[in-house]
Amino acid sequence: MKVLFIGDIVGKPARNYLKEFLPDLKKRLELDFIIANGENAAGGSSITQSTATDLFNAHIDIITTGDHIFKKQESKEVLEEFDVIRPLNYGELAVGRGYLVKEAAGKKIGVVNLLGRVFMQPIDCPFKAVRSIIEELQTKAKVIIVDMHAEATSEKLAMGFFLAGKVTAVLGTHTHIPTADERIIDNFTAYITDVGMTGSFDSILGREKHQIIERFVTNMPVRFNLSEGDVRIQGVIIEADEKTGKALSIKRVEYKQDSGDRGQVTGGR
Repeated sequence: MKVLFIGDIVGKPARNYLKEFLPDLKKRLELDFIIANGENAAGGSSITQSTATDLFNAHIDIITTGDHIFKKQESKEVLEEFDVIRPLNYGELAVGRGYLVKEAAGKKIGVVNLLGRVFMQPIDCPFKAVRSIIEELQTKAKVIIVDMHAEATSEKLAMGFFLAGKVTAVLGTHTHIPTADERIIDNFTAYITDVGMTGSFDSILGREKHQIIERFVTNMPVRFNLSEGDVRIQGVIIEADEKTGKALSIKRVEYKQDSGDRGQVTGGR
């Protein structure tokens, strides 16, 4: 099984590029599933019905989220009506699901969303939350992908080792900056601390760079608008044994809008 996991999608420029580029990429690379973190998809924060529709029309199969998911009221309807999941450790009283299993062309995949606690908002323990559902999930799908949406690299890596041998991949999101530490832990579980961002790279994390700099220099409130230049897709491609759930490889990828070679593999194991 071949799975593309796309890093945090930031706003309309990213959505437009995905709609243009992903359908052909899925066919060309013979991808079985595309998963994307969409917590910044709607104007840079949260997700709405229209933005979710845009992403599913781009051939994304499952959307994960993070700490910004509930910043728009509409997100509650999205979580109930679409294959969009919120962090599992928001707890059982929160709207939506923390994991799901999806089938396409006879192949099944399980996806779990977790939220870190170090330098983040108070929330239930992600380690205890995933431990409570992992055995049940393993009976429903062999290939299991975990989106660990967190700030601290140590917490992400700890989750990688915690779930080693139990899931196909633990993939970090949230910081928007790709790391070069992709590996396969215990000859089974693919891991990377952060898969990167999908959006404008003439920016600071997808936002207009001059406004971010002004905030740092003046320490005064500034509106952060989305940037539109140099749009790219960053993520990883994972190949897995669908019978055992074992990760066979993980490769970082980056695709740049208007690139002559239509994207390139940037690393991998």
